[in-house]
Amino acid sequence: MNEEQIKSFQHAHQFVRHSKKNERQVWIVLILTALTMLAEIIAGTVYGSMALLADGWHMSTHLVAFGVTLFAWRYAYARQSDPRFSFSTGKVSVLAAYSSAIFLGVVAVLMIIESVLRFFHPQSIAFDQALIVAAVGLVVNLVSALLLHHDHTENHDHQGHINKDHNHQAAYLHVLADALTSLAAIIALLAGKWYGWGWMDPMMGILGGIIIFIWVKRLTMDTSKILLDYSISPHIETQIVETLEAFPETKVVDFHAWKLNAEDYAVIIGLVSTSPALPESYKEMLRGFNQLKHITIEVNHLV
Repeated sequence: MNEEQIKSFQHAHQFVRHSKKNERQVWIVLILTALTMLAEIIAGTVYGSMALLADGWHMSTHLVAFGVTLFAWRYAYARQSDPRFSFSTGKVSVLAAYSSAIFLGVVAVLMIIESVLRFFHPQSIAFDQALIVAAVGLVVNLVSALLLHHDHTENHDHQGHINKDHNHQAAYLHVLADALTSLAAIIALLAGKWYGWGWMDPMMGILGGIIIFIWVKRLTMDTSKILLDYSISPHIETQIVETLEAFPETKVVDFHAWKLNAEDYAVIIGLVSTSPALPESYKEMLRGFNQLKHITIEVNHLV
């Protein structure tokens, strides 16, 4: 057999969307977060501020999440050609994003619980010192957010395809969560310093936790659908079926679609026809559906 002809019938099985730019940005953010975390923990210990200590340890949870993000990218990229992964390692980053979102959700719940407890057990706060460090933390978080937010919808791969990366999105949400808690802390500290409103500190903690939880819900829904092989949208499925059934005397009798990563799909389609064509003819009809990266067509002759 001609090897070149055989290769033309084989599928590519590398569905990893890996951006060096994203990876560099997360490394920078990880370093900034680590330095800020150390500053807050040291300052909180020196000045006796539980608020600063709590925020410092809160940042440490995001540090872990950034580490998960970087590990997932490296692991997926290094093993994308490993034959033990039937459809490559595109879902490794999705799994990391889901895990990171769950982790962030736990942090949000703990923030709410701690804030409720502070309503009943108020703590004294060194306002001046805490404000300085909280302001520094906010600046670092805003810089980190700007680094990560180059707009996910504008991130393209070398072929010009839109490259949605849930792993990168999870890292961005962790930075936003840190910025939100820093901003809430500054507002609460100013209110406590100027007006004696000590209740603002736990109130802002509860509000921040709820907002973070809303972000987490969206990310977990998006990633869990991919991990559970949620099918393609009914609108796109209808278009695919109608395209194939435009072929004379052809009917789609079986349809399965699932995501290989954040954007790309694989499909298995069963057809029956009284005058069947070769599977390649039907695949050619689907060329306009760019999101279909792995197409398997089963053709049955209906006598």
